[in-house]
Amino acid sequence: MPIREVRSEEVDALADVLARAFDDDPVTRWVYPRDATRPKYSARFFAWQLRRLLPQDVTWTTQTAEGAAIWALPGQWREHPRDTLALFRQTARGLPKRRVLSLLRGLARVEARHPPRRHLYLAVLGVEPGRQGQGVGSELIRPGLELCDREGLPAYLETATERNVAFYGRHGFAVTEELRLPKGPPMWLMWREPGAR
Repeated sequence: MPIREVRSEEVDALADVLARAFDDDPVTRWVYPRDATRPKYSARFFAWQLRRLLPQDVTWTTQTAEGAAIWALPGQWREHPRDTLALFRQTARGLPKRRVLSLLRGLARVEARHPPRRHLYLAVLGVEPGRQGQGVGSELIRPGLELCDREGLPAYLETATERNVAFYGRHGFAVTEELRLPKGPPMWLMWREPGAR
């Protein structure tokens, strides 16, 4: 399956694909609990993430844009405060008003666990629902893992979907910690040493 870098003109369409891919994701549902507005606001989140990380040239898709793997280079995963503010402005109406502080505290707790050691960070991996389970996700993360192995870099990710733990395990990741978001789902933090299979 041919994999290529994402082009800037594909951001909005890929953001919609990722919103569909993550519609049943526990963290997405925790952040955007309303079924009617979740697709709109999660697509805005994914468009923001794509635009922010695309310049690093470690974001891949398939020839027909059926999903994306969005990576961040070592030391470049953390967003600038102005980026966070822009995201908040674009998605605030989709957040549950009574839980905004709780959401921010929970997400800050995840960020605080981000390893300080130099690594490649898999920020997002998502595949169009109708194409899931067909090897597309494995192909999408392959270029990032090959980069890790070539450069001797570990890789790190977080997932809130339990079935993904086994998927990432097949690609050399191991759970380093499990944490629970406030009144929300558990998350698994995963690490991969270069060359792990």
